[in-house]
Amino acid sequence: MKLAIREKTDQAAKLLFRMTGLMVIAILAGIFLMLLWNTGAFFLKVKPFDFITGTQWNPSGNPANYGMLPLLVSTSLVTFGAMCIAIPLGIGTAAYLSDYAGKKLKSFLKPAIEMLASVPSVAIGFLGIVVLGPGIARMAGQSNGLNALNGAILLAVMSLPTIITVTQDALEGVPNAYKEASYSVGANRWQTLIQVTIPAAAPGILAAVMLGVGRAIGETMTVLMATGNASAFPTGFFHSVRTMTATIAIEMGEVPYQTTHYYALFAIAAVLFLMTLLVNIVGEHYVNKYRKYQAS
Repeated sequence: MKLAIREKTDQAAKLLFRMTGLMVIAILAGIFLMLLWNTGAFFLKVKPFDFITGTQWNPSGNPANYGMLPLLVSTSLVTFGAMCIAIPLGIGTAAYLSDYAGKKLKSFLKPAIEMLASVPSVAIGFLGIVVLGPGIARMAGQSNGLNALNGAILLAVMSLPTIITVTQDALEGVPNAYKEASYSVGANRWQTLIQVTIPAAAPGILAAVMLGVGRAIGETMTVLMATGNASAFPTGFFHSVRTMTATIAIEMGEVPYQTTHYYALFAIAAVLFLMTLLVNIVGEHYVNKYRKYQAS
């Protein structure tokens, strides 16, 4: 009797988990099909080449311009700047926590870093406006500090918890036998970290970096508040920019339904989706490559 009840429970749980997995796949497929449908409607009116290579984004102009290249470059510029700050700082912090920090300090720092991920993006954007922006303006001698550098610094702060946490887990997952073998041939702690631990944890570190890049590319509210929202082609980090996510957030609430402008925002979302997908594919490729190299 008990065996029959247990088998029925297992079957019900199996069916529930299968339905949950299929539901997730169906939701993702629905989102993708919605983007594809609306993007196709846009490309019936605007050529894809003109959309990707156009240097002006002015949907309300006469004639309207739907060139998303400034938005694409702005998104790439802010993300690149954020990763230049977050990657070395995140990996360095994770290495310190895993190999150098004492138990008491680690028990304090790790929850504090993870708590940083819970800070609302609107609060970080507000700090960028009232604290970081004026400082950048004084440093650069500009009228305001709402520019790509401001957004890059804020995105770096927002990406750090992900990079640090995943990297630390990867470093602590390296077998102690690797470190003991390094110490046995006379290497010190720093040499072991640089030449043994970090290379052995490379797949996990690369995964952390890719997660950080995805976090930076998809962020909306912070860059909307802190980058100046100028849709002109950016000339550097001290130039006000507008990212793709900020453009969608600003214009989607006011655009007339089923107009060219409306479909253009879905086309931007489709490009953003493909960028994120490409980052994940490249990251997965190199993670698997490192794993095969280490296994050989």
